[in-house]
Amino acid sequence: MQEISDRPSNAIRDIFGRDKVLIGMIHCPAFPGAPRYRGAAMDAIYDACMRDAEACVEGGLHGLIIENHGDVPFSKPEDIGPETTGFMSVVTDRIARAAGIPLGVNVLANAPIPAFAIAMAGGAKFIRVNQWANAYVANEGFMEGRAAEAMRYRSLLRAEHIKVFADSHVKHGSHAIVADRSIQELTRDLAFFDADGVIATGQRTGNSATMKEIEEIGAATHLPLLVGSGVNKDNIVDILSRTNGVIVASSLKHGGVWWNPVDVERVRAFRAAAEPGLEG
Repeated sequence: MQEISDRPSNAIRDIFGRDKVLIGMIHCPAFPGAPRYRGAAMDAIYDACMRDAEACVEGGLHGLIIENHGDVPFSKPEDIGPETTGFMSVVTDRIARAAGIPLGVNVLANAPIPAFAIAMAGGAKFIRVNQWANAYVANEGFMEGRAAEAMRYRSLLRAEHIKVFADSHVKHGSHAIVADRSIQELTRDLAFFDADGVIATGQRTGNSATMKEIEEIGAATHLPLLVGSGVNKDNIVDILSRTNGVIVASSLKHGGVWWNPVDVERVRAFRAAAEPGLEG
């Protein structure tokens, strides 16, 4: 494989101190300003996020991503208000102080500039970005890659220590715009635009990428590879044999439903099931 970036490719080890990781999601409830917010006190929102974080840590996960998943329907990056950055910064800071494990930030939809600001303010180590390079048609409409402006903003903040994990072949959208280019080409573009890690996903939240797609993406990049949806205790060992880790959410919730609280017993069972894959 020809490497097309001179950036180091050990972001997982740099952040987590290990080669294979289990990262949980903190799906924040709707924040003020979002359509589904119904007047809940801020402490109640922050406490719900903290409880999920505590369950993930107690169950043995290696890291967490803070995400505004309750803000459905998601705004395009230019329409996200400063209130989202403010509220997510508080959540990130509180969890960072209590959890003792590395944190990431994902601001939906596809908003790396607020994510960098939140990560810098709250002490997170990385951000997730769904469309880093190229473009696609998402639920929110036409969505362009944000790498150029985001990396300039990161430089402005002197936040080069905050890494970028970027999705390849993003879920919840159509890739007809780049249908004349292979998944391998799209994946290589992430490294060319200075991402630090690559994420493979399924078609929707809770759907897994196929093993074939995981292998295709992995073969196309020298960057660490994570799987970012559809991971559960039944497929975790197979996925870890092909990747550097996973981002897991729905299968750790009560009833396996993403909007429910995290179930610490599900986290423990997932961690136990993953153990053979973590040793490899």
